[in-house]
Amino acid sequence: MHRQRQLLFGMYMDAVCMDDVIERCRTALATRRRILLGVLNAAKVVELHRNTLLRESLMECDLLLADGQSIVWASKLLGRPLPERVAGIDIFTRLLFLAHRDDRSIALLGAKPEVLEEMRRVIARRFPGLRIAYSHHGYYEAAEAGQIAADIRDSGADMLFLGMTSPKKEIFLGSYGASLNVPVLHGVGGSFDIMAGLTKRAPIAWQKAGLEWAYRLLQEPRRLWWRYLKTNTSFIQLTAREMLHPARAFRTGANQNIASGNARILDAQLRSVADD
Repeated sequence: MHRQRQLLFGMYMDAVCMDDVIERCRTALATRRRILLGVLNAAKVVELHRNTLLRESLMECDLLLADGQSIVWASKLLGRPLPERVAGIDIFTRLLFLAHRDDRSIALLGAKPEVLEEMRRVIARRFPGLRIAYSHHGYYEAAEAGQIAADIRDSGADMLFLGMTSPKKEIFLGSYGASLNVPVLHGVGGSFDIMAGLTKRAPIAWQKAGLEWAYRLLQEPRRLWWRYLKTNTSFIQLTAREMLHPARAFRTGANQNIASGNARILDAQLRSVADD
């Protein structure tokens, strides 16, 4: 498949539809060649301008997709259109169906222990017989990350889903993804909480209107109002700047190897990021 890309906010985004993504994952499973999926929304666009590790981890992705409707709207406004939103949670669900149908195994990393356990029960009900080769909650110490990566590799899983917030999941994948021997790698953010029933996803009409953030704000107004106000305002400002002065593509730091990572910086980043 010819790779179509658009340069947006300094990042090369893949102009593909959901079916294209799933087909690429199916090919990765058949050939055992790794595909690392990354998704970009308004919050990450704002964060990647000040977080080098997040930015370089996203640049490691084999496919970088528009997780937020705001990214799709901005791409069209800027004359560099993406065909559709490819939400991380929708990719997650489609890949679970694929794993179930094709007898593939999965690994799960993220969320609180009780949420992870509930999600395992939900998966067992919705996809009976689907093999979970490995699972671990997301509240681990930075020093444990290497052993967790080794355990995932030893599990022989075909797909790894990370239910952690940014930039923790991107840092883990950027640091260990190449060594896991897992064909399909996908950071799904808060999808574990949604699948476990802890939080509700916005109705379809809200999703199409690009208002999932507002629906979530209604569920946790006191915790989220200031975060969304800052993020949305900053994203609008960055889009306006992009219209006037399109950003050049970010480049990987000449002296930074994200695969092996700088242990001191990585530990500090992991400790500073709290899961939702």
